[in-house]
Amino acid sequence: MALTDRPWNTFNYAVEITPQGDSKPLCEAAFTECDGLDMTMDVQTIRSGGANDRAWRVPAVINYTNLVLKRGMTGNLDLWKWFRKSIENPYLRASADVILLADDGKKELARFRLSRCIPTKLKVPALNAKDGAIAVEEFQLAYDKFELVEEQSQDQAEAAA
Repeated sequence: MALTDRPWNTFNYAVEITPQGDSKPLCEAAFTECDGLDMTMDVQTIRSGGANDRAWRVPAVINYTNLVLKRGMTGNLDLWKWFRKSIENPYLRASADVILLADDGKKELARFRLSRCIPTKLKVPALNAKDGAIAVEEFQLAYDKFELVEEQSQDQAEAAA
């Protein structure tokens, strides 16, 4: 049996965060780390009176973790500005796409879309003169939902147009 599909690498990816009302994404700098594409479904147990030998397990609430992004700190203050705008306007939301890319860095393998994002944490790197390490800032955002965006076939794209 020939292997036609091998697992994807995790080092080629892009993150696009687009606040409401903006036409282009934030974050011109690349992120060195992206974690938190995670959903968990709670399950409820329902027992029926008199039926002691069984219980029904039914799906309940879906929970999402925060997306954690890390990047080398530069003069690009886009995340800081967005965080400040979100403090001034607590109803401001954004959409975000996390895009997994092929080894060539161009072909899109998977796109995860995050809905109704709000920034929750912006952390300045620890400062230590003796380390000589790169200053890495951490940014977290909460989201209401995420989904895998499936590629449309040519027929589906023409039908939608």
